[in-house]
Amino acid sequence: MKPSIPKGTRDFSPIEMVKRNYIFDTIRDVFKKFGFLPIETPSMENSATLMGKYGEEGDKLIFKILNSGDFLKEADQELLANKDSKRVTSSISEKALKYDLTVPFARYVVMHQNEITFPFKRYQIQPVWRADRPQKGRYREFYQCDADVIGSNSLLNEVELIMLIDEVFTKLGVKVKILFNNRKILSGIAEEIGAPDKFHDLVYSLDVNDKLGAFGVSQEMTKRDFSIEQIEKVDDYIRKVNNKAPESFRSFSELFKNSANGQRGFEELNSVMNNFGQYDFNGVLSQENKIKLFNKLEIDISLARGLEYYTGAIFEVKVEDDRSSFTSSICGGGRYDDLTGIFGLPNMSGVGISFGADRIYDVLEEANLFPKDAEATTKLLIVDYANDIPLALSILKQVHDANISAELYPDETKKFAKQMDYAEARRIPFVVILSKSNSNEVELKDIRSGKRETISLSELVDFIK
Repeated sequence: MKPSIPKGTRDFSPIEMVKRNYIFDTIRDVFKKFGFLPIETPSMENSATLMGKYGEEGDKLIFKILNSGDFLKEADQELLANKDSKRVTSSISEKALKYDLTVPFARYVVMHQNEITFPFKRYQIQPVWRADRPQKGRYREFYQCDADVIGSNSLLNEVELIMLIDEVFTKLGVKVKILFNNRKILSGIAEEIGAPDKFHDLVYSLDVNDKLGAFGVSQEMTKRDFSIEQIEKVDDYIRKVNNKAPESFRSFSELFKNSANGQRGFEELNSVMNNFGQYDFNGVLSQENKIKLFNKLEIDISLARGLEYYTGAIFEVKVEDDRSSFTSSICGGGRYDDLTGIFGLPNMSGVGISFGADRIYDVLEEANLFPKDAEATTKLLIVDYANDIPLALSILKQVHDANISAELYPDETKKFAKQMDYAEARRIPFVVILSKSNSNEVELKDIRSGKRETISLSELVDFIK
C-alpha cells in the first residue's frame, strides 16, 4: 500500500519546522512581553464541552472520536436502522478533537478557578482540528496561537490586544490592516431593522461579506428570510460608516437612538479607538498623547465573526502587503461575556485573539520575509580529514560552550565534495576543515561565499559569532 496522510494535514520538513518555530517564538516572545502565562489543554475534549458553542455551521466541522471497544453495541438500534447519523453520533462518540482553543480555555478556567489569580492572562500555542474542505490557507489540522484575558470587563484589554497584534506583525515584517467592530452594534442593527430575534442570522449573513461582498450578503439575507427593505437598510448602514468620513460616524450613531445595545456598542468602539488617535463618533480627531501603531487600524461595521460566543469587540487582521496575494484573515478574536457561564461560572467576561500560524507561514513564504538565518539549524560543520577525533571533539565542545550550534561530520571517508554538498543541503554557513593532527590552526570555509582562510583555534569562536 502506498503511504499517505489525510487530506488537509501535512508533514513538515526540518527546514519548514525551523521556519514555523521562528513564527511561534516571535509570537510567544510578544505574549510573554505583555504578561501572558502559558497553559495547555488536551487535544480532545468531551463532546458536550464543544457542541453548541460555535453555532450551527461550526458544530458541523467538529471531528468526532468513536468510543473505544464495540461502540455499535451501545448505539440506538432503531436510529442505526434508520441511518439517522446525526442522532446516533451522540451514542457512539463521547469525545471530539478541539475546534479552537477558546472554549477549552473557558472549561479550564471553570475547573481551575480556585488556582487562578484574576484577571487571568493566558496564552496557548497548540493544534486544533476542523472538518473543513481543504483549500489554500485552510487546513483540517492547524496551529493557533491564542492570548486571552479573562475576569475583567475593562476595555483597556482590547487596547492592549490591538497593541499586541501590531507588535507581532511588525516583528514578523508583515504589513497588515486591523479591522475592528463590536457585536453590540450588529445587535443594534438587528433591532433597528425590526429583526431582534434574527441577530444570529444577520451575523451569519454579514460573515460572507469578506468572500462574496455586498451581493453575497444580500443573497444570504434573502435565504434567511429577511425582507427587501431590511436588506437595503443593512446595506445602507454599512456603506455609510465604512466610507470612514467623520460625518458618517455621527449620522450612523444617530441611527441607534432607540437601541441601547447599539448605543453601547458605539460607546465601547469609540472608547477603544480614541486611544489610537482615530476619529471618534463626534468627528473629533486628536493626536495628542495617543498610541502610534505601525499598522492600520480601521472600523469595519460589516465585520461579524461567525462564532456565536462573541458579545462585544471583535477583531480581524488582513494582510495589506504588496508582496503577498493572501486575502484570508490571519488573526482574529473578540470579547465573550459569559462563555464560562455554560460550564457553571457566570459573569466572567473575557477577550482574546488568535493568530493563525499556518496562514502566517504561507504569507511569510510567499513574500520572502523569513530571515536568511531562519533555515539554518546548524551554524558550523566540522570535517575531520586529519582523523584526529580528540581534536575534532575538543573543537566541538569549544563551540558548544560558546552557545554555537555545531556538528561533527561522522564519516571521514566521504569525499570532500560530498561533505560540502551535505553542508549546503543543510544550509550550514561555515565548515571547519581539519587537515593536520594536533594543530592550533584550522581552515574555515564560508559556504555562502566560497571563501577559505586559515585561522587559529583561539579565534574560531569570535569569528563564527
